[in-house]
Amino acid sequence: MATLIIHSPTLNDAQHTLFKSIGELQACNNHFRIECDIDAEKLFELRHESELDINFLPAAFQGSEVKLLISDMDSTLIAIECIDEIADFMNIKPEVSAITEAAMRGELDFEGSLTQRVALLKGLETSTLQQVYDERLKLNPGAETLINGLKAKQIKFALVSGGFTFFTDRLKERLELDYARANVLAQADGKLNGEVEGGIIGAQAKADFLHELCAELGIEPNQVIAAGDGANDLLMMKEAGLSVAYHAKPAVQRQASCALNHRGLDAILDFLA
Repeated sequence: MATLIIHSPTLNDAQHTLFKSIGELQACNNHFRIECDIDAEKLFELRHESELDINFLPAAFQGSEVKLLISDMDSTLIAIECIDEIADFMNIKPEVSAITEAAMRGELDFEGSLTQRVALLKGLETSTLQQVYDERLKLNPGAETLINGLKAKQIKFALVSGGFTFFTDRLKERLELDYARANVLAQADGKLNGEVEGGIIGAQAKADFLHELCAELGIEPNQVIAAGDGANDLLMMKEAGLSVAYHAKPAVQRQASCALNHRGLDAILDFLA
């Protein structure tokens, strides 16, 4: 028997009847659980019929032992792709967005695609970054509830991004996150010079950061939840005890332990109950 999580605080009559047909419903902190044994096809049917997020907990995962959540930034913690919004101020957003989308689907090498996109930003006033932060950056639904819930359980939060430290550093301070790592945009004389300083934070660097934090905290990877939406998150997600594809690309949803397509980020707390 496995634990099925239904990520909804309430069920309508049709949903209640649907789930009662497979097992006994247990109400549990804004979600429901069922101990049952169903296959992947049945799980797909339940998701389709109920229009809810439903996930199995991996057998080896223990929510009570989680000590770290590591999350991507763009389109995961926040609702935008920062580089695309920066590009909009140069009137090249469609060109940059197309590259971003292809990279997130896993069709392009991330490091190469980032180098290509950053080069297109050469000459932009660095003050534009603050405009993007102030005017366009928004947290995804449930982000602050998730962070507060993790703090209450003394679980660390690490933000890791193939984006830029300009944004991760500000979010770290604003949300009182424990760790943040991202790429550094090189600049001179108040303008971007079209390059990234130092090594690029791509897929392998994200996975390495997870292991670095495990060593620092004295924990094992199976005590980590990793959340992301793009192909460059997959190596990191594979190392974690639980991986959550948040409103993610199809390739990521296929490979992650769990997927959230309806609820906000606060639904991640359901895995910890």
